[in-house]
Amino acid sequence: MRRLSAILMLNILGIALFASWYLPENHGLWLRLDEGIFLYFNHYIAGSHAFAVLLAITNYRAFDLMSLLAMGLLYVHYFLRTPPQRRYQLISIGIVMLLSAVVLNQLGHLLPGSRPSPTVFFQNADGVVRVSQVTGIPTKDASMDSFPGDHGMMLMIFAAYMLRYFGGRAFACGMAILVLFSLPRVMIGAHWFSDIAVGSLSVVLVGLSWWLVTTASDKAVIWCNRRLPGERDRSYQGNINRN
Repeated sequence: MRRLSAILMLNILGIALFASWYLPENHGLWLRLDEGIFLYFNHYIAGSHAFAVLLAITNYRAFDLMSLLAMGLLYVHYFLRTPPQRRYQLISIGIVMLLSAVVLNQLGHLLPGSRPSPTVFFQNADGVVRVSQVTGIPTKDASMDSFPGDHGMMLMIFAAYMLRYFGGRAFACGMAILVLFSLPRVMIGAHWFSDIAVGSLSVVLVGLSWWLVTTASDKAVIWCNRRLPGERDRSYQGNINRN
């Protein structure tokens, strides 16, 4: 009953969050917040070449590997702290996490409300610049459909899995990774703030709650763990918290 209550609360929160963006004309207060954030950072991009170069580098496609590296290092940290006979369970959790991320990402794009990124929306506005034009670096600073934020959603899913299976400290590290690697997308104008704060988060709250709060993810981990080759401990106790 407690799990069902938690799931329903997360679903209500996710639906209400999306409705607060989708139902008002022109997205209501969210658009004002989005515009304010974009124009604030764009002002500094136009006034500082060094800042523009920094954003170009942190939004370059190859830089996405840094976020994968950060998540990988955090996961390896807990992997190495886990007894060898139980490490296959962490491999299974990793596989299940990747599969659920792919599924949620695809479902997220079924949401209504697709729109271009701020740099495309304001492309003819006076004083608005694009980092790729200012620096000459072919970075990711625009998108014809930025809602919901794919990158932010993947990072949120990782953080949620860290909370479910490794505890609060791991979740805090996952959230730090989320902020560190999703903020540059907003600062450069490749995403609106609400692409992540509404689009990504609402999908994760609704979709992942039915997966992680119930025993569904545990059953998937058990299924995967039993089918991986090799000799190891095939028992499973739910959380693997080594904090």
